[in-house]
Amino acid sequence: MVYVVLLAMVAAFLALRLYSVLGKRTGHEQQPLARAAEERPAAVAVPRTIDVAADVREPQNRNIEPKAEAGLRAIISGESGFDVAQFLQGAQAAYRMTLEAFWQGDEGTIAQLAQPDVAHAFGEAIAARREAGETLENRLISIERATIADAVLDGREARIVVRFDADIAAVTRDAEGQVIAGSLTDAVETHDLWTFSRTLKSRDPNWKLADTDEA
Repeated sequence: MVYVVLLAMVAAFLALRLYSVLGKRTGHEQQPLARAAEERPAAVAVPRTIDVAADVREPQNRNIEPKAEAGLRAIISGESGFDVAQFLQGAQAAYRMTLEAFWQGDEGTIAQLAQPDVAHAFGEAIAARREAGETLENRLISIERATIADAVLDGREARIVVRFDADIAAVTRDAEGQVIAGSLTDAVETHDLWTFSRTLKSRDPNWKLADTDEA
């Protein structure tokens, strides 16, 4: 009988200890099930709802300028599968690949990423560089920000302008390998406006570079 009483006392003690630990809120636990209004704390649900809504909206506002919103809505209406976040990821990848291809003189890669007239302009610049005997040793250090600056839908032809704010280390060498411009130790801030185009609902899912300009 004494043994049973001791076990009951130990169980009660452990229960109190568990309650003292698990009953405290740490800020990471799940919310309890909804209770009646008179039992529910008054100021808990509303602040959490506001916080969550702000977290969802903030990335969209940060990456889309107001001027582009109407055009993006039209593009989404024209092709429901269009995703802004995926487009921006692809645009940044295309920005990096196009720059690296241009620096290396890789006209084949540029032809896959850009519209024919843009690829031709890149090709002329590459040819002029080769004729001068110059080579580039450029590196894209980082893309600090990619923002959709404008968007237009004309029939099925969609055009989206992306502003890239990036840091680039650039060096130009002459035919003898001597540095004639730039430095690999000092990155230069660049601000570019690149326009990507695509025919909505076409079999080709890829957006092509249609224009480049300085921001």
